[in-house]
Amino acid sequence: MQETAVFDISMLNSEEAALEYLLSFCWPSGVRFCPRCGQHKLYKLSGGRYRCATCKYTFQDFSGRWINNGSLPSSTWLHLAHMFLQEYTVHELAQEVNLSYNAAYKAVTTIRFALLAHATDARQLLGPETGLGKYIKGKKLTGAPPARAKGAIPVFGIMERNGWVFIDLVSGIEAETVFHFNHSFHLALFRAGNIIYTGKYRQYDALILCGDDSLPYEYIRKYDHDFPIKEGSFWEFGHSRLKRFKGITPQRFPLYLKELEFRYNNRDGDTLSLLLSQLCDLVPDFTPFKK
Repeated sequence: MQETAVFDISMLNSEEAALEYLLSFCWPSGVRFCPRCGQHKLYKLSGGRYRCATCKYTFQDFSGRWINNGSLPSSTWLHLAHMFLQEYTVHELAQEVNLSYNAAYKAVTTIRFALLAHATDARQLLGPETGLGKYIKGKKLTGAPPARAKGAIPVFGIMERNGWVFIDLVSGIEAETVFHFNHSFHLALFRAGNIIYTGKYRQYDALILCGDDSLPYEYIRKYDHDFPIKEGSFWEFGHSRLKRFKGITPQRFPLYLKELEFRYNNRDGDTLSLLLSQLCDLVPDFTPFKK
């Protein structure tokens, strides 16, 4: 296995250095293989392309990988990933790397999908309960999928243990159920824009959901106190960040939750290398789980 190069800030200004760095994550063993059938016998073609001797698939280094969305230069991807970890807004990212807002937003969405795809519960989160998997067609991200079924707003549970946080999709509970628990059983409910979170519920420290205009927000019981935030906890880390996210929809909400889970659980590690390894990974086939 080849050793991954160490990131240097000068790579942001060199397309050649940035490409070499990203390729170390695409091919960590140093050996290329066909992303379609996995065979190692390849023919090298012009323009940085390869053809598989077995299945005849023609590809380039980023084919079939998350990073292949958007057709951005390697130095731009590296710059975006670096700034994403520093929590720049999409508008700030677009200005810094001279992209349109839509192009920067698509790149950030790609990063979030890559992070979610490496979560232990990725297949569930990309399944029919969220509809999020319909954003993926083949190995590419598409635009907006078909409209979400009315009332099918997923609910997530936050559970922190020994400094690690786990954010699960809670099957069998919908947004209306949470409002019912608040009204009938006094489950504490708090609102920050269209994000609703609760007090402790069963094994979870809190339930959380992203609502839309269909929810009866006016029925939330009023409390003279806010959600108790323990110093050094995930909620202290994530609460203000959730408030900063703009334009979240119920369908895209899992992307933001898994981003926070990634940031918190890797807060003391080499997050750039980990993020790039996931961004440069092959897109799995989620087709059976999207129906």
